[in-house]
Amino acid sequence: MTGLKVHILLGYLLWVVWFFQPSGKIIYSEERKIAVLFKRYLDENARKPGIDGYRIQLYFGNEREKAREVKTAFLRQFSEMSAHESYQQPNFRVRVGDFRTRLEALRFLKQVSTSFPSAFVVTDQINLREIPKP
Repeated sequence: MTGLKVHILLGYLLWVVWFFQPSGKIIYSEERKIAVLFKRYLDENARKPGIDGYRIQLYFGNEREKAREVKTAFLRQFSEMSAHESYQQPNFRVRVGDFRTRLEALRFLKQVSTSFPSAFVVTDQINLREIPKP
């Protein structure tokens, strides 16, 4: 290419960049169906009591008193841990902990299994723990 052609091409490119330069405004448009789906997603998650996670089940049976005894015995040994007693006809169950990963639950199961040998890990809706402030 000759020098004149290079200058003409370079001048044209500079003009194109200057002419089509963005104005600094962002135009946002959202399709209505996406907004409806996003709202449905938020509503369904707001109704959930927590997030998917793991707990350790200590008791499952139809005796309410036995369930309360197991829960009380657990809380005597592990007062810092949460314990959840629930009834799903016709059985009562006692589940403990709020673990985000199966590995966390298995680690705690090792500690619990000496006092509660029939304990095992189950999936459940768990409560979110607050992250401690530094």
